[in-house]
Amino acid sequence: MSDALYCGRRFRTFNVVDDHNREVPGIDIDLNLPAARVIRTLDRIAAWRGYPTRLCLDNGPELVSVALAEWAETHSIELDFIEPGKPTQNSYIERFNRTYRNEVLDFYVFRTLNEVREITDRWLNEYNE
Repeated sequence: MSDALYCGRRFRTFNVVDDHNREVPGIDIDLNLPAARVIRTLDRIAAWRGYPTRLCLDNGPELVSVALAEWAETHSIELDFIEPGKPTQNSYIERFNRTYRNEVLDFYVFRTLNEVREITDRWLNEYNE
């Protein structure tokens, strides 16, 4: 997902949702989220929860990278890409994205990335519990 700070600078979020229990083990927020950053986020989540057997992904450039494919192969993870233009194939994340957009991104005017992260972390704890 993406949004903008008060100054107009765009930022992105990488939202990870567990399809089985709809818990959100993590949201990474930064100005850009290249494949290496996505991999670090997934490794951080895996250190806590273990590696999944499958990831359902959209076709963003950071997700169709060779680096992510190699990481997935190393950890025996199947990458399941949704068809372009078919967000309903990943409906749990789409539902979560709408909730996150309504309750956090559209609700606040953010001045800094740290502010986005702090508010998101507080909200995420409440969401998961």
